[in-house]
Amino acid sequence: MNNLVSFHPVSECALLIEFNLPDSTELSVFIGQVTQQVYHQLEHSVMNVTPSYTTILIDYLPHRMSQTQLIAKLDLVIEQVDSAPIKTFANSMIELPVYYHPEVAPDLERFQAMGIDIDAFIEFHTTAIYTVQATGFAPGFAFMGDVVTDIQLPRHDTPRLKVPRGSVAIAENKTAVYPCESPGGWNIIGNCPIDLYHPENSPMIPFIIGGQVRFVAINRERFIQLGGQFSEAES
Repeated sequence: MNNLVSFHPVSECALLIEFNLPDSTELSVFIGQVTQQVYHQLEHSVMNVTPSYTTILIDYLPHRMSQTQLIAKLDLVIEQVDSAPIKTFANSMIELPVYYHPEVAPDLERFQAMGIDIDAFIEFHTTAIYTVQATGFAPGFAFMGDVVTDIQLPRHDTPRLKVPRGSVAIAENKTAVYPCESPGGWNIIGNCPIDLYHPENSPMIPFIIGGQVRFVAINRERFIQLGGQFSEAES
């Protein structure tokens, strides 16, 4: 693995680790493990560790560790993770309830136009186990892969100005939940009534890079019981 990794100084106190591999769920699991070990082994020298699809950005304290020392330590961490058995993050599996229905999912009709009825669509989306590959865009927004090819669709050419909180969506081979009302161009396929961003808690979001997510279909009554609300997204 080490020969597929490069280090790029971003500033006097930030370093970018780049994994010269294609975006994949396997790489996300590996990056998640490296991130955890960096926090664990270098907690006195790093301030923030920000993982993404194929990179990890590290903000560090240069008065405690030089850039050369940091790169040497990171090389060792990557080697240790690479030589250890791959963990599946099974203990980080979370289940998210989703109400799949046109009254909260205006883009289900796009799949129906492809010949996929709602029941078949629900089976496609809930059968897969997704891996968290990156977080960003908004607090609590997690990019998860991989969506099965049968229900992959590109994002809209023109994003909606307002996507309701809790909207579950698909874009290409990724799926996600909008944790708050915001603009968005993904295909809305359902709604999750569970809050995914808690700024008063630590951690503030339930997702970790490399963690696993399963979506569970619920009916309208259960959606309302869990606090789900009906608000029309802009078409």
